[in-house]
Amino acid sequence: MAEGRKVVIAMDESHHSDDAFDFFMKNVHRKDDHVVLLYVPEYHSVIQSPMVMTDVSVVTNLLADEEKRIKGFLEQLGQRLKASGIGGKVKSVGGSPGEVLVKVAEEEKANLICLGSRGMGTIRRTLLGSVSDYVMHHAHIPVLVCKHPDVHKHAELRKQHPGPN
Repeated sequence: MAEGRKVVIAMDESHHSDDAFDFFMKNVHRKDDHVVLLYVPEYHSVIQSPMVMTDVSVVTNLLADEEKRIKGFLEQLGQRLKASGIGGKVKSVGGSPGEVLVKVAEEEKANLICLGSRGMGTIRRTLLGSVSDYVMHHAHIPVLVCKHPDVHKHAELRKQHPGPN
């Protein structure tokens, strides 16, 4: 019997990765796939806190809170994998998201990388870089970038009804 495909799905705490997972499950998934849900944690509160440079105990507490949040999210991913009835694992690796995705896909000998798209505009994507652009240009396997079906609808609504500046 042939071994199933290995698929790395990038997961974060946004609906974009949820959309990618859902699209994969509905349109791409095969019963013998081995799925790696990959999370590249970001330390939000530590980076954003004005107290970081002045008080080591604040940094320690913020890091502990972030680790707790990350552990909780990883547990949610594990439950999602189990509830979906698919074989696989959850993995968390620190670093630059695009680089980590490519590296983990190589280490896992993946056949496919699946990730969501934030739908950034051209200027913002140029200035900030895009994880999906990085992965598409550096991965040596197929990359599936999933956009939410309403991305274009939301952009049109913003053009028609711009918010206050």
